[in-house]
Amino acid sequence: MLKGISPLITPELIYALCAMGHGDMIVIADANFPAEELSKRDVIRLPGQSATEVARAVLSLIGPDILHKNPGYVMKIDPNDKALLGKRPEIWDEFSKVLSDEGSHPERRLGEYERQDFYHHVKDAFVVVQTGESRLYGNLILYKGTITA
Repeated sequence: MLKGISPLITPELIYALCAMGHGDMIVIADANFPAEELSKRDVIRLPGQSATEVARAVLSLIGPDILHKNPGYVMKIDPNDKALLGKRPEIWDEFSKVLSDEGSHPERRLGEYERQDFYHHVKDAFVVVQTGESRLYGNLILYKGTITA
């Protein structure tokens, strides 16, 4: 435990966040995400934790890259899932709130990647954090921004 750092930030995760450079990608994945299949690196597991709380903890230590059009990216809803969901996933609104609370990105809108494009991006991620998130489409890609004094 460290003062002022969320207990959700494990030693492995804090190392990864410190080792990441500007523009490197972190994926916060839900429990259903094929993280082991897609990640080129070890997957950090935080079972039992929500993706939104992990995102909040991560964003307390790094900010999103302002050079990207959007502060974060989610996986676009597959047409076959639209009937199942019936509407925009509520978790996306929570991700937006977490990013808005972080405050460094003026647009604060989530971007969307098609499923296969999302998977392609994940293969280039510096780190994938698989949470215990059970809500569908609870995956978020963030690009690390610069830290200023």
